[in-house]
Amino acid sequence: MVRTKTWHVATCLLVAVLFPSLASAGMPPLADAKFVEQKVRNFYKSDKEKVLVQIARCESTFRHLNEDGTVLQGEINKLDTGVMQINSKYHKEDAARLHLDLNDFEDNMAYGRHLYQTQGTQPWAASKACWSKGQRG
Repeated sequence: MVRTKTWHVATCLLVAVLFPSLASAGMPPLADAKFVEQKVRNFYKSDKEKVLVQIARCESTFRHLNEDGTVLQGEINKLDTGVMQINSKYHKEDAARLHLDLNDFEDNMAYGRHLYQTQGTQPWAASKACWSKGQRG
């Protein structure tokens, strides 16, 4: 938890310097789609993982937080969490075993990578019609 708070404060300070319009509007950087998209693209930069960028686009529209600073939850299933919309009912214990917090932005992406490495794209099958289009172009 301390790491998450420290990271959030550091990110807010960095955003205030690099993106003053966001900081002045009071929007958390992880609620800004352009900011999050760049972070997601940098995290999943290998050719093999590019599908995860499209999955994040479809699942969360490149947001990890809501404008009020709360972690994004699914519209259909409130247990779907964060930028990769990882279902906490099914994955919270496994994530904890890996020392990952699904509410933390980077941990959410890291667990998304873990899911992809162990299960492929199956965990995001419900949104396949959206993200599979992004893979062709």
